[in-house]
Amino acid sequence: MKTKIIHVVIVCLAITSLSAQEIKASKFGKGLLNIVGEDSTWTMKVGLRMQLLGSSIWEDHASNETSFLARRARLKFDGFAFSPKLKYKIELGLSNRDQSGASEFTHNAPRYILDAMLKWNFYENFEIWFGQGKLPGNRERVISSGDLQQVDRSLLNSRFTIDRDFGFQLRHHFNLTNTFVVKEIFSLAQGEGRNVTTGNLGGYQYTGRIELLPMGNFSNSKGDYKGADLKREKTPKLAIGVSYDHNNNAVKTRSNQGSYMVTDTGFFETNINTFFADAMFKYNGFSLMAEYADRDAKDPFAKNSDGSPLLDSKGNQVTVQVGKGLNIQTGYLFPSNWEISGRYTSVKLDKAITGKNPEKQYTLGISKYIVGHKLKVQTDISHLAVTNGNNELMYRLQFDIHF
Repeated sequence: MKTKIIHVVIVCLAITSLSAQEIKASKFGKGLLNIVGEDSTWTMKVGLRMQLLGSSIWEDHASNETSFLARRARLKFDGFAFSPKLKYKIELGLSNRDQSGASEFTHNAPRYILDAMLKWNFYENFEIWFGQGKLPGNRERVISSGDLQQVDRSLLNSRFTIDRDFGFQLRHHFNLTNTFVVKEIFSLAQGEGRNVTTGNLGGYQYTGRIELLPMGNFSNSKGDYKGADLKREKTPKLAIGVSYDHNNNAVKTRSNQGSYMVTDTGFFETNINTFFADAMFKYNGFSLMAEYADRDAKDPFAKNSDGSPLLDSKGNQVTVQVGKGLNIQTGYLFPSNWEISGRYTSVKLDKAITGKNPEKQYTLGISKYIVGHKLKVQTDISHLAVTNGNNELMYRLQFDIHF
């Protein structure tokens, strides 16, 4: 199936090139192809990226585990159609990790599509986005995996993220002063994650986010969503964001993520709320990112139709993963484009509900940016401390290349 998709993409590109007026070879990191339609009413930039990861984990009272894999391998297409005010983005995941999670709710098919989104700037500073893409949740999740400061995202993200879903987003921004920028986002989504073909099973998911940039936009206006201060901001830049997500009658254990709560007659439904607060600061090579997450549920204990506890395959009570998390990450980029970074993450799921012990993880990272985030080598070492559980030491090395 994967080979067929790649062949289709190649054929489509060949056909497109025959009818295009202009195909420009881009600089490294700016896309494989930049295609402009004959009448300039459409464009397409084609990109390819991959991350090659090696990791080794030592856990107390367990044998060492080592793995090597293509962590991510993706094709990206973006541009505009008919008018520059109507943009689109398509991103396909080709690695096994990108495609994992097939279930009866995705017709047991690999989940190739990451993003498939139309973006229409219909009036002044207003945009409406429609399709599948990242919801406006925690900052670390919205940052592209190719623009991260360390090898991968934190434990806070893996436990609390609301990730991708299908729906629409209304976005707007305005200036309070010449430098003070305010951005607002409202999202309505299906509430069950990406590539769902059988739904809507529960209710809908509502997300609101507001961002404050009191010192103005970062360099190239996207620095608040990129790890490391590669632009070496000449003046201090700060972005503060707050998000609130309400998943009405959610049927999964982590809002639109996690496992389906399948009962004897259907699905257990409960309202799940997730709050995020985050900040990004950059100045002259120094960067600091902080995030806080808090999740609760109207009824976190999943039940069958007769009120009996819903049990998983191991006989444990199925519960919503409620709790709190904190992530603080900082780094300094030297003039040689070597960077040293550190991260502290604390996750405290409600043990009385989830049975999970508190976790703390400490990470030290080193990165070499050869062509910014487009060509880099990153390595980090992490120590995971689990209260009344097995501690863990993890080492990772990753090569990242983007065309």
